[in-house]
Amino acid sequence: MRSIGRISAAVSVLALVNGPAMAGEGAFGFLSGDWYLTLGATGMVAPSFEGSKKYMFSAQPIISLGKAGSETRFSSRNDNISLALIDGGGVRAGLNGKIIFGRDAEDELQGLHDVRWGGEVGGFFEFYPTDWVRARAEVRHGIRAHSGIVADVAVDAFHDVTPTIRVSGGPRVSFATDDYFDTYYGVSAQEALTSGISQYDPGSGMKSAGVGGAITWKATDNITASLFTEYSRLMGPAADSTIVKERGSRDQLTVGVSTSYRFDFNL
Repeated sequence: MRSIGRISAAVSVLALVNGPAMAGEGAFGFLSGDWYLTLGATGMVAPSFEGSKKYMFSAQPIISLGKAGSETRFSSRNDNISLALIDGGGVRAGLNGKIIFGRDAEDELQGLHDVRWGGEVGGFFEFYPTDWVRARAEVRHGIRAHSGIVADVAVDAFHDVTPTIRVSGGPRVSFATDDYFDTYYGVSAQEALTSGISQYDPGSGMKSAGVGGAITWKATDNITASLFTEYSRLMGPAADSTIVKERGSRDQLTVGVSTSYRFDFNL
């Protein structure tokens, strides 16, 4: 893909809630209280599409609006939009969502179908087996972009080197159903003729396995900056895809920096 500096938005509408509103409070009772708005930007170098061997620079705005609840011990850039319905400190669970941006059939994908923008909705569960390790799982169903199911599991160890600098990292693994793989990795007979890529009809299975890490600096109570990197190795139906074998790479690396400012307010 030739576009450089492509802007994709990652909008988190509700990121953390201590729990659902009491039945007698009503909508306005839920809206009242302490809220926060986080604004910032992320710049990264990453594959131009999932499975690509070519890299490009992209910028993502950070926009996060949420109702302040109990303080979260750890959060990762991999965490998607979350609304906690259960928050016991050591255990959190609730609703989860992700915005997905489209994929144009350009350059090495010429002749394949475009992938529409859409989203994924589902749930998440996370817990702390120790004070310095968090395990989190997300299961989401595709909307519009694809009709499959995706499951992501990540374990992160974290350590505060100083009161303002934290290092973190750990393994990641992802699974998906055949409907997801067909959208992003499948090649129909007609597409094989128009693209020159061999036909491929994927099944379900593991999508990728890898590791990620970050160094986060809390400059002030409101300003946070981060340097991060993620590596994943495509597995199963993704690795077997003719798109990856003939035009792409199983190795996927992302390196980037981000900074954000948190505004606190009360309704």
